[in-house]
Amino acid sequence: MADAGMLRFHVPEPEVRPGGTPDFSNVTIPKAGSVPRPEIDVDPRTIRDMAFSIIRVLNRAGEAVGPWAGLLSDKELLEGLRHMMTLRTFDARMQMAQRQGKTSFYMQHLGEEAVSCAFRKALQPGDMNFPTYRQAGLLIADGYPMVSMMNQIYSNEADPLKGRQLPVMYSSKEHGFFSISGNLATQYIQAVGWAMASAISNDSRIAAAWIGDGSTAESDFHAALVFASTYKAPVVLNVVNNQWAISTFQGIARGGSGTFAARGLGFGIPSLRVDGNDYLAVHAVAKWAVERARANLGPTLVEYVTYRVGAHSTSDDPSAYRPKAESDAWPLGDPVIRLKNHLIHKGVWSEDRHTQAEAEILETVIAAQKEAEGHGTLHAGGKPSTRDMFEGVYAEMPPHLRRQRQQAGV
Repeated sequence: MADAGMLRFHVPEPEVRPGGTPDFSNVTIPKAGSVPRPEIDVDPRTIRDMAFSIIRVLNRAGEAVGPWAGLLSDKELLEGLRHMMTLRTFDARMQMAQRQGKTSFYMQHLGEEAVSCAFRKALQPGDMNFPTYRQAGLLIADGYPMVSMMNQIYSNEADPLKGRQLPVMYSSKEHGFFSISGNLATQYIQAVGWAMASAISNDSRIAAAWIGDGSTAESDFHAALVFASTYKAPVVLNVVNNQWAISTFQGIARGGSGTFAARGLGFGIPSLRVDGNDYLAVHAVAKWAVERARANLGPTLVEYVTYRVGAHSTSDDPSAYRPKAESDAWPLGDPVIRLKNHLIHKGVWSEDRHTQAEAEILETVIAAQKEAEGHGTLHAGGKPSTRDMFEGVYAEMPPHLRRQRQQAGV
């Protein structure tokens, strides 16, 4: 029995510290294909256990099994593999560019490529994502030009955002990619509001909210769930659990709920967990949640169980807070390798063709990089015009801004 006369402050501790042996024994991984696929109009109370399991399609042998399998053709799977490979190559080149001083900052997606690339293929034109800074796959998978992404990273004269955003904080209305915010969690409730407005307008478009596991500790996350639940907003509430915030393990933000998906249960929201390194499972769950939203059945909360292989950003050193070999011990593997092995198992891909595709993609990314760098980089070449800071702020420029622009001589 605890001492009733003395209170003790509790601070959650990670399973292992730098220098220790990686331990993922607390990650319970069900057999692929073992989690049922309910109807989209299911009563959330009857699927509470899905907030504590993990939906998986690909087994260890590279086979697609179970009720969530069979939704994508071979052509669609090959396209998905190429999207993930492109994002990974894009990341590597931009990470290198940052180290060369061509941009100030960069954030990789290494190990998380399946989450955004697969999710995008479940949406329709006009749907709106409210992403964090680690969902560039939404753009890659939708055919957004890599040159435009690189121009934004370099803040050069062709930057579509005119130098007004930090690198990697893209924005494209045409591709359903709402402007990224460096203030974490703010867009979660904005996504719910956008979805509510779509419903009020009798539109057909839905929204997708994105947040990392660490940011679920922010108040906006909980406010978003209240509004989404109360007004049955047509929104998919995505939580990317990559095990680590910038330097804090997931237990700090998760609290005592057991899983991040479980937080949706208290709001009456159907909540699922999915293997975030399984392209087929991510797409299947995304499609299920998107269909619910579009059918006026309200929100779904989805937790993607994945792992951030790289640093949080180019400003972070993960060796200070986790074992260097921890990513190698991650039990759900690598999303690119898993989809590659599945396609080889199906007989529509091969190791040789994969090696060839890597070379082709690298050539394409390098060509895009050369084109972007022709417009300038952080310390060289063309920059956005000073005039741009006065444009696009108001529908009609007020007198004080006109005077300031004139004084600046632009």
